[in-house]
Amino acid sequence: MPQFFLAHFKARWIFWLCMLLIVVGLPVGCAALQHKERELVFMIEPGTASWYHGIPADVQELELKAPSFGVSQNIHAWWWLAEKRDAPAILYLHGSRWNLTGQFFRIEQLHALGFSVLAIDYRGFGESKGQLPSEASVYEDARIAWARLKQLQPDPRKRLIYGHSLGGAVAVDLASELGRDALKSDEPIQARGLIIESTFTNLADVAASVASTRTSLPVRWLVSQKFDSIDKIADIHMPLLIVHGAADQFVSPRFSEQLFQAAQEPKNLLMVPGGNHNNSMNLGRQAYGQAIQTLLNEQAPPVHASNDSAAPAKQAG
Repeated sequence: MPQFFLAHFKARWIFWLCMLLIVVGLPVGCAALQHKERELVFMIEPGTASWYHGIPADVQELELKAPSFGVSQNIHAWWWLAEKRDAPAILYLHGSRWNLTGQFFRIEQLHALGFSVLAIDYRGFGESKGQLPSEASVYEDARIAWARLKQLQPDPRKRLIYGHSLGGAVAVDLASELGRDALKSDEPIQARGLIIESTFTNLADVAASVASTRTSLPVRWLVSQKFDSIDKIADIHMPLLIVHGAADQFVSPRFSEQLFQAAQEPKNLLMVPGGNHNNSMNLGRQAYGQAIQTLLNEQAPPVHASNDSAAPAKQAG
């Protein structure tokens, strides 16, 4: 995403989120305020991103549905098969504002690293039909997409989950559910690993950080969309790579450091010098690729050891 779009995004998101958090505590129209909060959290830009120039001919467009959707809802997805047919496959979960057309530059980089990629737009984004998203609805969309990825790549050892920004919280939620399922069934985890980039501990922490210079109100208690990754990340039970741009002025890198500390081994933290909220994959291309390869070489921890103390942390350079 070009830098000027990031600056515009940051200013607009911060202003409106602060305004929301100030008024949400007033005893008026709770349902309407929660609707406004969702609008401001997801901040959906309609149409096509200006820097998008179309997808390659070998990208297959899919429509994913669930029995509860009816005719008025669907999940629009791209499936980009790697040159190596049995390559590891990534479920790509994007963040707020931009639909898949604004994400293609990052999807393209993952594909160039040799991965097949299944990327979705949550209902309400892009060509996906549906109402305004919520925390619950994007979690559901990720699970539906995961079910399709399992069909596209039947080998659990070759399935990865990737989430950027708000999509990182969606990815952590999905991975933690897979971890809990494995624990209950005493079976191997159904994913090879989790990659989260430019993400946060929970939305309340972001809101409090943003509002700290503007108001003394306890804004963290006023957020209804939780996206609480810090309380879930210890449950993922799969190799983890956390990436953050060291110069990210939108989501503080300290949130990724806190997630890293809360996670269990095997885990890796890659801080990209000079990286902002959107360019870490491109700027740190070589280190990023090496970190993903390290993740693929890791052995998943046995799920019955989930309550053991974490081993000393390691950090990518």
